[in-house]
Amino acid sequence: MDGLNRKTQNGPGMKLSEKNGAEYLTFPAISALGTVSHLMTMRAGGVSEGDLRSMNLSFSRGDKRENVEENFRRAAALLGCGPQDIVCSDQTHTTHIRHVTAADKGKGVVRPKDYHDVDGLITDEPGVALATFYADCVPLLFVDPVRRALGLSHSGWRGTAQGMGIRTAEAMKEVFGSRPQDLFVGIGPSICRDCYEVSADVAEAFQKLFSEDRFQTLPVGLSDVLFPKEGGKYQLDLWEANRAVCLAAGVLPEHISVTDVCTCCNPDRLFSHRASGGKRGNMGMFAMLL
Repeated sequence: MDGLNRKTQNGPGMKLSEKNGAEYLTFPAISALGTVSHLMTMRAGGVSEGDLRSMNLSFSRGDKRENVEENFRRAAALLGCGPQDIVCSDQTHTTHIRHVTAADKGKGVVRPKDYHDVDGLITDEPGVALATFYADCVPLLFVDPVRRALGLSHSGWRGTAQGMGIRTAEAMKEVFGSRPQDLFVGIGPSICRDCYEVSADVAEAFQKLFSEDRFQTLPVGLSDVLFPKEGGKYQLDLWEANRAVCLAAGVLPEHISVTDVCTCCNPDRLFSHRASGGKRGNMGMFAMLL
């Protein structure tokens, strides 16, 4: 056993690997495509200290810059590239998608970003490593093995309620000609339903989303995502919500891999904003076409 507190899923879940002291998670179904290198970092394997221990990948949470730079170097090595190949998001809970190319390499790590409010990245160029960052929100990884294109998006509750998965699939169709039925999607580690209590305003956003016509014939409904409890609170299942969003985008159910790892249930192994009361670093989801 790998010691992770895993949630029961119908599929194979995520594979835990370790190299040079660093732990990371991958989707077996996406690895099997052979067209992309991908991974989500965990806490182990870096040089940061204290609440940021140890593979913190955020420059904005009080860490020493040299620590974060070294952590990026180690994460890049796991992916099979260098820090100069990484292109970072600029996450502000939007559904803005940016098409990035080799000209963007290094932005957010070894040189400044010249863009803002970008929660999703897409590319069709091998060797361009996309990076998005997490501490309870949902990573969405999109791979098109036919057009050889890639998307990586950050989807917290706001992004999910605004259909981030749909926006990413639409952007890949518009820019690369990707067909939804060709896409393979990984819904990555985040806070699970049991840990995620939300208020009525969040529930209303999902009630609005699931009232859209495209959600009416799906096998996943609002009752599978939102669970009322006393005091006007709800438990929210972001994994199932994002699965529904991807199905609404036209992704085939057999092409969707859903994580079985909750950030909040594993605070010693993964960063969790809720479990730590905000005293945490960021993990990264990385993906690169081969």
